[in-house]
Amino acid sequence: MAAGGGADGALPELGRYIVARPIYNEVNFQEENERRLVVPKTLRERVQKTCSCSKKKAIQVTKTLLPILEWLPKYRVKEWLLSDVISGISTGLVATLQGLAYALLVGVPIGYGLYSAFFPILPYFFLGTSRHISVGPFPVVSLMVGSVVLSMAPDENFRVLSSNLTGLNKTLIDTDARDAQRVLISSTVSFLVGIIQLLFGVFQIGFIVRYLADPLVGGFTTAAAFQVLVSQLKIVLNVPTTLIEIFQNIAKTNIADLIAGLLTIFICMVVKEINDRFKHKIPVPIPIEVIVTIVATGISYGADLEKKYNAGIVKHIPSGFLPPINPAVGMFGDIIASSFSIAIVAYAIAVSVGKVYATKYDYAIDGNQEFIAFGISNIFSGAFSCFAATTALSRTAVQESTGGKTQVAGIISAAIVLIAIVALGKLLEPLQKSVLAAVVIANLKGMFMQIGDVPRLWRQSKADAMIWVFTCIASIILGLDLGLLAGLVFALLTVVLRNGIISDFGTANEAFEPDEDPEDPEELDIPTKEVEIQVDWNSELPVKVNVPKVPFHSLIFDFGAVSFLDVVAVRVMKTILKEFERIDVKVYIASHLDHIIKTLEHCAFFDDKIKTEIFFLTVHDAVLHIQNQIMHRDIQDPIFEKVGTQTQFCFYSFTSNSLKPDLYEIPPTMTNRTYWKGWGTDPACWKL
Repeated sequence: MAAGGGADGALPELGRYIVARPIYNEVNFQEENERRLVVPKTLRERVQKTCSCSKKKAIQVTKTLLPILEWLPKYRVKEWLLSDVISGISTGLVATLQGLAYALLVGVPIGYGLYSAFFPILPYFFLGTSRHISVGPFPVVSLMVGSVVLSMAPDENFRVLSSNLTGLNKTLIDTDARDAQRVLISSTVSFLVGIIQLLFGVFQIGFIVRYLADPLVGGFTTAAAFQVLVSQLKIVLNVPTTLIEIFQNIAKTNIADLIAGLLTIFICMVVKEINDRFKHKIPVPIPIEVIVTIVATGISYGADLEKKYNAGIVKHIPSGFLPPINPAVGMFGDIIASSFSIAIVAYAIAVSVGKVYATKYDYAIDGNQEFIAFGISNIFSGAFSCFAATTALSRTAVQESTGGKTQVAGIISAAIVLIAIVALGKLLEPLQKSVLAAVVIANLKGMFMQIGDVPRLWRQSKADAMIWVFTCIASIILGLDLGLLAGLVFALLTVVLRNGIISDFGTANEAFEPDEDPEDPEELDIPTKEVEIQVDWNSELPVKVNVPKVPFHSLIFDFGAVSFLDVVAVRVMKTILKEFERIDVKVYIASHLDHIIKTLEHCAFFDDKIKTEIFFLTVHDAVLHIQNQIMHRDIQDPIFEKVGTQTQFCFYSFTSNSLKPDLYEIPPTMTNRTYWKGWGTDPACWKL
């Protein structure tokens, strides 16, 4: 029975509740209430169902494996084709330049960067589920491949003695043999990365990237940006030495290359800043990399910088394609660990960027299918002397901002790269390498700006800030592959420590303890450099967007087993609440620990839409609140159509076990003496 004062404008007697029910044990509860038992299927039945085939199932499986069959028949030629063509041309020009530049990171001849910007796109066109990402090289992944290449084929392994006319011996490097070996290593790494990704997709292991939290990825990519900067610095200075010797040989810097590199960095950064600040006014971003490359090539050719100033130029870009080659299977044992790291990082980058644009344009991407798509793309491109592919945010942003609607834009961009491979490559041979290195450095700005996330993380969650810093330092000192592993282990250790420490003091009531470390709420509004899409959830939905209809009006999250939340979990929870708000489902949280609210406040979880009123002490409190709201709505709107004597809602309990939830149908007479049971990892629906 309910009694007491009112709440939320409802009837006065609905503001409190008194629960009166018999004392239940498991036996008499089962006798009094009907339980819907799920009979588990035998292994034979499951195999039979899996192996059974029908026309509908065959079509569904085919469309899953070849997503192009799903979206291409629905392609709107009149509306999308022109946009895709314009986008493909713009993206193709940028991809051509980035392919050349990122080949420097891998340590292979520049022409192989064009192959890496072309071949991976072809399989992804048929197999990928993202409509907007631009497939190809990415600086972090290229550097990871390059670290393997340089460690297995350093210059010292290819030194030869040469005699001159004076009879003195001189040590030279056999560049042809060195480059051939490095190309073989990079293509073998790409091939093995593809195999690993394909296996992950086939065995449905897409969940593995969930363990790569944003602080870990942020620290890792910042460390990678530092290593990219170091690797390109000697190219800008044209000092062929290691990092330690750069400052010793600083006097040998080539002035022509230094001036060209510094000017390129300055111009690219300024124009990129203009593109960012006036992106709403500029219909198409200024392709400054392409413009700088064309101008620099013309100046180098006209002034003959190589002969007059000994500038380092591209010199030779092969025309046409090379025949496919077999991977060096004997190297698999030496590169398996690095290939595993590259496979995970490349996939995580691609899926993260893909989800951003999938959310923006309201479609879904399949994580496991993305593993398969990139796996086959890397296997295919590895056979054609390419290095590992993923996507690049800057290149994808160009493809999307210039009007790209589907992967047709990707195929057109591949056609532009093809033209460069077949016909235009020779025109870029006078280009200075320092210009390409400077383009790479200019594109690192976003990664270095992630350092500004550390103070924000420290205010929100000190553990997440420590993960960021530890991963960054470990990746710089130990290398990218071992650094990523060390960061992952450290992140898992913080989870164990937070489960043990927080769960102990979290049971105490801190309501009457003074706040000894007050936070300044104004400082929590510092903008983050993470990739996010701001969506106006209150605006009208676009035409042809189907909003899912759900059979329940309220959702309760049982936080009884949640010991802590990190910043990623807070952002995910906020996204979940916003998504359910779009489909008119109210979300409530119950049985939370005291410190959870503090964490949410520090992470700017609450706003004008999400308030602390959605938190309840118990699940039963939340259920009665929902019932009060429904009764109040019925009283306010007598014309409201009743749907029967039962109300349906769902709750989700976060627990560590994997048992399926039990479903009970409770008679209406037992509304106020409900016994809750059915903890599981999936939502359980109840009828009251």
